[in-house]
Amino acid sequence: MSLIDPSNLMPGQLLARGVARHLTHGHGFSCIEEFVPERGRRVDVMALGAKGEIWVVECKSSRADFMSDGKWQGYLDWCDRYFWAVDQDFPTDLLPKETGLIIADAYDAEIVRMAPEHKLAGARRNVLIRKFARHAALRLQALRDPEAGLSATFGG
Repeated sequence: MSLIDPSNLMPGQLLARGVARHLTHGHGFSCIEEFVPERGRRVDVMALGAKGEIWVVECKSSRADFMSDGKWQGYLDWCDRYFWAVDQDFPTDLLPKETGLIIADAYDAEIVRMAPEHKLAGARRNVLIRKFARHAALRLQALRDPEAGLSATFGG
């Protein structure tokens, strides 16, 4: 049973859902949607692999959504691989060729262009993995005990 009704999600959230499903079941990643790697930045999907690899996926639901995103290059310092996730109708020629590409819907996704690898420094990886684990644990606890008031701690 899902706690969130997919019919209540925005288009970008639906893409993130399909991406997280694909990366989890198809590639063995653990995913967090709307993750804050540092103050002032929020990635749509951060994925953590079994060997500590970190991927960031930004979900774009329309041409206007992509064109208004001037901050995406700042996310490159927070991952080993960077991807765009779009639906099958998105004009993919707009997306930078030096990034990965995922075609997604609310239920699944497919990596159509693998992102180049740019390995994170060990210290940054360590900080991100710890923050990822803490965020995931707090989010799970907040789902299990909504009255605990934990949602305010997710940003830090």
